[in-house]
Amino acid sequence: MASDVDICNSALNMVGASNIISLTEDSRAARLCNQRYPFIRDSVFRSHPWNALIRRAALAKDSESPAWEYANQFQLPADPYCLRVLELEGEENGVTYVVEGRKILTDEDAIKIKYVARIVDPNEYDRLLMETLSAAMAADIAYSLANSLGLQQQMHALYETRLREARFTDATEGTPDDITATTHIEARL
Repeated sequence: MASDVDICNSALNMVGASNIISLTEDSRAARLCNQRYPFIRDSVFRSHPWNALIRRAALAKDSESPAWEYANQFQLPADPYCLRVLELEGEENGVTYVVEGRKILTDEDAIKIKYVARIVDPNEYDRLLMETLSAAMAADIAYSLANSLGLQQQMHALYETRLREARFTDATEGTPDDITATTHIEARL
């Protein structure tokens, strides 16, 4: 069973610090991990449409309408918390929308979305995603714990390597989308 503490301990090991027992223990390392982990986790989650974090939902229309431009608004999911909207059903057929705050504004009367969710149980993460989170934490806390800019740079390079590997592996699972000339051009921009 993986835990947030396991991910943080992996990061602490990378920077040469001692393990912690909990994020609330009275140690500098635990306080730093407790403070930084939620922010680092959410940043890594938003950086890629991780398969382990994708959820789908049909949203209920709000009783209030936007002040102008769009006819309807929908509240983003709170459980699990929506970190990033990936697509709306029908988008390929011209459905338009915008995310403003915690709302989706559109002219549609009903919508279904695919999104990146804030999943807080590490047991639902892919192993490479956990390793990426650990490396991101190590890069973030290295200078604070070791007072070494060189170590921080090494940890950032390690994070970038793990991120590339994890993104590639994650993106190659499943049936690939149709690739068209337009997709190729857009991917190069």
